[in-house]
Amino acid sequence: MGGAAVALDYDAELMLRVKEGDSASFGVLLEKHRLPVVHFLYRMVQNRAVAEELAQEVFLRVYRSRATYEPAAKFTTWLFRIATHLALNSLRDGKNERSQERLDDDSSAMPARQVSDARPSIEETLVSQARRDEVRRAIAALPEKQRAAVLMHKYQEMEYTQIARVLSCSESAVKSLLFRAYESLRARLAHMA
Repeated sequence: MGGAAVALDYDAELMLRVKEGDSASFGVLLEKHRLPVVHFLYRMVQNRAVAEELAQEVFLRVYRSRATYEPAAKFTTWLFRIATHLALNSLRDGKNERSQERLDDDSSAMPARQVSDARPSIEETLVSQARRDEVRRAIAALPEKQRAAVLMHKYQEMEYTQIARVLSCSESAVKSLLFRAYESLRARLAHMA
């Protein structure tokens, strides 16, 4: 838990430096949080180009808000609130015309895992890939707020309180969203058990 507090202090400190005009600190925040934001947005809108565009808008809004920034919540809570609102607005506006690309097609954005000894066979790799694709499709099929809650909970490892702040709802509403989402996923993916 101490590491999280250090990260919070560091991110908030960096943003306060940005507020004072230190553009190098903004570069550090951008470098640290850009990929997690892009991956979150990609899983939300299911379109690489739209996710990249939305991520640019997220960080543009962060930069534009520097003068009024106050570290009332974790920096990542504030950051993902902006990202979530932009993603939900994009989905509602229909800007994310579903492309033919799969959720994990751009392997260049993800570091390749290197395993020296226990490399899986081609068949195991294909089965594993098919299972991941099916899980991603199941998550993508969830209603928008449930999808956002699951992505923040499982992929960003956010706590209920942080997700509640991002989604501007109560902690019990987040628990309810996650319960319904996980029930839907369990039903849809029961054949994989």
